Amino acid sequence: MQVGIRSEHDEREARVALTPATVASVIDLGCGVVVEHGAGEGAGFPDSAYEDAGATLVTHLDRMDVLLSVGALPQEPPVKPGGIAIGLVDPSANDALLTRLTAEGTSVVAMEAIPRSTLAQSMDALSSQATAAGYAAVLLGTTSLHKFMPMLVTAAGTMPPAKVLVLGVGVAGLQAIATARRLGAVVSAYDIRPETREQVESLGAKFVDAPTQEMDEGGYARAVDEDTAERQREILADAVADSDLLVTTAQVPGRAAPRLVEAATVARMRPGSVIVDMAAGSGGNVEGSVADTEVDVNGVRILGPTNLASKVAADASRMYARNLLEVLKRVIVDGELSVDPDDPVIGPALVAPRPDDEGDSDE
Repeated sequence: MQVGIRSEHDEREARVALTPATVASVIDLGCGVVVEHGAGEGAGFPDSAYEDAGATLVTHLDRMDVLLSVGALPQEPPVKPGGIAIGLVDPSANDALLTRLTAEGTSVVAMEAIPRSTLAQSMDALSSQATAAGYAAVLLGTTSLHKFMPMLVTAAGTMPPAKVLVLGVGVAGLQAIATARRLGAVVSAYDIRPETREQVESLGAKFVDAPTQEMDEGGYARAVDEDTAERQREILADAVADSDLLVTTAQVPGRAAPRLVEAATVARMRPGSVIVDMAAGSGGNVEGSVADTEVDVNGVRILGPTNLASKVAADASRMYARNLLEVLKRVIVDGELSVDPDDPVIGPALVAPRPDDEGDSDE
């Protein structure tokens, strides 16, 4: 059985699906590993390292039994019918391709659909890559600020620390808080979920005392009355206006990002302040943010990076490769491919043809 590692053809993507360190573990599963030339160079893994680990280097992948990818699949992915493609395939944006592949008998596992459960923790690519992205977001904001992050006492005077505000306290937000704290900033954070207060404070940051809301059974916030919502907006607007660096992290795969900061609030920020909107690619948490573009609003710089994990490609790849290795252990048994749709981890992540795709189409 051949496991193929493709070179990501998006020029912004520096990550790779397997590192040389994980190649040996895949070989131990009874597989051969085939790697496209240059696949790991962007992450600092040369071809020679893959060869030393036992992989075969090729110019272009032929039909593989298993294809591993970081990003979306090409229109003609090099995977056999009856094989399996695994990656962050963005099902909502690539429905036609993925439906065609599965109809042809190729299994597709969307890593973003792996359940976020204790059982699947080692395979949770969304969390591993959000960790990398949260770290990179703060570094990007730090290098874009025109001031120091920590307080500095010098012969030329005392420089006050930067004020950092993080909106959204998921995996990326927690990493952003921890990174900003390590750099010496004064950090505040907010999330609508009340249980995040303890997490924020455990990292040495201050929780913004705006209204919170218990989640419903599906994990989403229940609707709040207009008076509560207005109070929330006022408090958060004051916190945003007082920050030097704002990092927003709120996004849900397959859905538009919630709007957290309006243009009027951005206008209250001091010139020289920086916003890093991690959700710019899905509509943005901040009004006026544009994906992969820097926007200047009266001296406030709004950054909308969409592939922050790639900025720390080596370690992001190491984590992602480990996620993939654990998935492979569930779909390769005794050197043979065994995809069980009833598996509690793999089943929910399998892309399946929609029932209405069978037969005549209305289109």
